[in-house]
Amino acid sequence: MKKKITKAIFPVAGLGTRFLPATKSVPKEIMTLVDRPLIQYAIDEARAAGIKEFIFVTSRGKGALEDYFDHAPVLEQELRKKNKTELLDILKNTNMDSGAIAYIRQHKALGLGHAVWCAKRLIGNEPFAVILPDDVIAAEKPCLQEMVEAYEENPGCMVAAMEVPKEKASAYGILDVKAENGPMVSVGGMVEKPEADKAPSNLAVIGRYLLTPDVLRNLNKMKTGAGGEIQLTDAIAAEIEAERPVYGYRFAGQRFDCGSKAGFLQATVAFGLARDDLRDSLMSYLQDIVHVDKAAE
Repeated sequence: MKKKITKAIFPVAGLGTRFLPATKSVPKEIMTLVDRPLIQYAIDEARAAGIKEFIFVTSRGKGALEDYFDHAPVLEQELRKKNKTELLDILKNTNMDSGAIAYIRQHKALGLGHAVWCAKRLIGNEPFAVILPDDVIAAEKPCLQEMVEAYEENPGCMVAAMEVPKEKASAYGILDVKAENGPMVSVGGMVEKPEADKAPSNLAVIGRYLLTPDVLRNLNKMKTGAGGEIQLTDAIAAEIEAERPVYGYRFAGQRFDCGSKAGFLQATVAFGLARDDLRDSLMSYLQDIVHVDKAAE
């Protein structure tokens, strides 16, 4: 009997050095995109996909991340006293039920594959999801939900995929496509950060994965790969070598790389413009900036 995917791993042990000095005291995942931290977007997407157990792979200095998901009795009491029910409802979405969330420490920064491997005891012998909070995806139907629905018909490993310019292939894991069927592709191979002229396609792996427990067994045997790290891509590629199905899923939506400053700013503008309460004033401001720049030319 096919098992449902109810567990998700969130690798959040990174130091966020690209956002220093902010990340000296604030975990990158708590940085706010409009009025919600990055991690909340990831949690909301996981919940929409039917995830019930949330596993965070953390490191020293991530206490604020743990506190974020805890109840805030004093704050809630003040909001109730002032009858601010809308704000109370917003707070409820940030709370986690007892037992629904777990934290595992990754003591050495040995790569994404190692971070996922750290959670193996909590995953057991079940399929699971991996979500990278840096990749924020704006979509009508959440990306992970799309993937879980596709997984129901096509069990096996599945990665979110999008087309990237050939010259940027060296920044991604790239799929070697064997066959295509609508948004689904059957994967014949995966290459981590290939040189542009050696990339098998321009279809890149994005930070959403549905994986079988076989991937964890592969990680048990993994040696360091690209960049001297234990690569999750290599463990998934081992599934292809074992002739077990691996799929890429072209999701519908726009991905923002919030691990970079430019991507974070782009996402802030895009998500701000999508908000009814912010759109008009933000659009007016942006138009004023463009008008000033054109006048200065």
